[in-house]
Amino acid sequence: MKSVITARALALLWAGFWTFFFVTEAWAWKTPGHVTAIWAGIGVLFLIVALVPWAWEGGGGVLLSALGLLVGVAYPLWAPSRLSFATRATTTLALCGPPIVAGIIFLRHRRALAA
Repeated sequence: MKSVITARALALLWAGFWTFFFVTEAWAWKTPGHVTAIWAGIGVLFLIVALVPWAWEGGGGVLLSALGLLVGVAYPLWAPSRLSFATRATTTLALCGPPIVAGIIFLRHRRALAA
């Protein structure tokens, strides 16, 4: 049970942090409204994906892991080229690491319950 609580906390902290980051960065840079809405939408998507495993551990674990892998591939391709390698690597790990780890924990917990 502790592992599920850890996975839930990790997923929610990850999604909450990035939602907050996206919105406040857009506000600080005075980003146009439609772009801010896109970033806020991505944050809300992160929050929804983080909440799915509360109802469906297996499906939510797969969804979190898949989103983490997708972000881990997409962000380095999309990130501004002026960013240093270290910045890209750190940001990529911060974006994709927590959902992958939380997804694996959910999947392992579900598997342990089935055994």
